[in-house]
Amino acid sequence: TVQQSVNAWTGDAQQERSGTGSGFVWDDLGHVVTNYHVIEGATEALVSLTDGRSFRAALVGANPENDLAVLLIGVGTDRPKPLPIGTSADLKVGQKVFAIGNPFGLSSTLTTGIVSALNRNLQVTQERTLNGLIQTDAAINPGNSGGALINLRGELVGINTAIISPGGGNVGIGFAVPINMARRVMEQLVANGRVDRGRIGVTLLDLDSPADGRVQGARVADVTVGSPAERAGLRKGDIIVKA
Repeated sequence: TVQQSVNAWTGDAQQERSGTGSGFVWDDLGHVVTNYHVIEGATEALVSLTDGRSFRAALVGANPENDLAVLLIGVGTDRPKPLPIGTSADLKVGQKVFAIGNPFGLSSTLTTGIVSALNRNLQVTQERTLNGLIQTDAAINPGNSGGALINLRGELVGINTAIISPGGGNVGIGFAVPINMARRVMEQLVANGRVDRGRIGVTLLDLDSPADGRVQGARVADVTVGSPAERAGLRKGDIIVKA
């Protein structure tokens, strides 16, 4: 990725190479998936394929909440094949997996390991926590971000995203966004350039005071102005007893 900056001595705009990451081809149209943190703050992205070709990429959309981003490269008729998509729904602890990426700039690096745990939550910044992650001991290092985690059939089951590392290198604790979660995000980003999430527009409180008696449900503590809940007639103090 490339970031735009200003030369402090001359005042001229200049571009600086800000970092490298990994990614994979999502579909036949030339969409490429990577992590949001790989392209965050960049003014330009360059995508290098395994066949030696390089392309300037346009940002289609990003979803910081899941640390995912979609780029588009103009590959004409000689398009690279997309990676076969698997499922993360049936992953089991102990299952063998492979991580593919660009660690420390070493392109097309393959490492192997197992699924160490499922449904891990990881706080990556003060504002952002990634939920439902796959934990693996396949070696993941700086530069692997956005690369593919695949199963024995060569199918994509996760997107390598983060590591826990006191020293900055691999210690056998890496994390990937499950493909079933990522797929829903990617399809929306490709189609609309953004992720639209459903919302009700209420703040709820559990019914746990003696005054609530035997009623089972949730009390509406607040209703957002202009929300679907307000349009449906919900008001502060209402009790929701059935979905």
